[in-house]
Amino acid sequence: MTVFLFVLTLLQIKVPDAQQYVGAPKATPVSGPMLETRTNEVASLLRCPVCQGLSVADSPSTMAQDMKQQVKELLARGYSQEQILAYFEHSYGQVVLLKPKFQGLALMVWLLPIAALIFGAVVVFSKAKQLEKAPLVPAASTPAEPEPVDPYLARVRELVEKQ
Repeated sequence: MTVFLFVLTLLQIKVPDAQQYVGAPKATPVSGPMLETRTNEVASLLRCPVCQGLSVADSPSTMAQDMKQQVKELLARGYSQEQILAYFEHSYGQVVLLKPKFQGLALMVWLLPIAALIFGAVVVFSKAKQLEKAPLVPAASTPAEPEPVDPYLARVRELVEKQ
């Protein structure tokens, strides 16, 4: 751990001041191979602001690599996964989370299509029930009056019948 901080001091990499946003570190600092594993796990939960379709762990962009380095530094300092996600959410907004919280606009995005499907199913079933119950057109029991015949049409029929 002290070697890592010494290297950071030598390289003069600015470690983000996450303490003012999410409080003091609540987890134990991670180092060694476990640090790489945890970094990839946490970075895979963050969306790359440049690529939009990839996680920070998978994105080749410079910004994603910088964010991944920040995640690594925060894990080395002892911040928990929840604290790191809250820090990035505070910095970039909820859009940075690959799995957004189920509240606000995200709640509407999930519930409106479901509500539309339910509404559509209710309409289809109610219309089907109405078609089932609709009376058939009654057949005329008495012969209908003959339609008034056009004199021209009557003459054509008369000529056709003679042939």
